Order: sequence, then structure tokens, then C-alpha cells
Amino acid sequence: MKLLHHPDRKDIRLPSVLYALSDPVRLQMVAQIYESGEEQACKCFDVPIAKSTLSQHARALREAGITHTRAQGTQRLLSLRTDDLNARFPGLIDTVMQAYRQDRLEESARAGAAAE
Repeated sequence: MKLLHHPDRKDIRLPSVLYALSDPVRLQMVAQIYESGEEQACKCFDVPIAKSTLSQHARALREAGITHTRAQGTQRLLSLRTDDLNARFPGLIDTVMQAYRQDRLEESARAGAAAE
């Protein structure tokens, strides 16, 4: 089995993290892991993309140092590297997730108002 590269904590760079989080699909994946509080199997992500594209997004998150990927049989389980991210950039992931949640609430409110 191929070993997956995970950057060391000291090698996690802010531009890489922000770039990875700038994609809506990757942001949604991170939010799903964050909100569940536990690792998620790739097959469980609720995103409207092909499996191969999902794998590329998972790789981008892993290589940026945002997630850790663990192989279990044929599955890949993703978890957030919260401790590493907070050590490098205190409060960043919590702030991004709060902003994401607020944005989703505002989107829902606008959609509800438009439907009336």
C-alpha cells in the first residue's frame, strides 16, 4: 500500500491552508468533519462530484496539512488536524468554520425569503 504524505506540523503553511479552504467543495468537506467531531469515510461526504474528483480534493486537504488520512481496508478515513492547525494558526479553523456556518445560515434565509 502506498504511504500517504502528511506535512509535519512545522511545514504547514498559511497560504496552502487558505488556498485549500478557498474551494467550496473542500470547505464543505472540512465543515462536515468539523461538525461531526470524528473522522469521516470519503464515501460519506455529501458533495455533488465524482469519486475521482473527491479523491483529488481529499489529497489537496491532506497535502495542505488540514486533514489526516488513514487507510482502513479499502476505505480512506479523514480527520481534521485540529491540534496542528491550532498550534500553527491559533483559532483559524474555528473562525473559518464559524464564518462558514454563518454564511450557510444567511444563504438559507435568502433562499427562504426568495421563495415567499
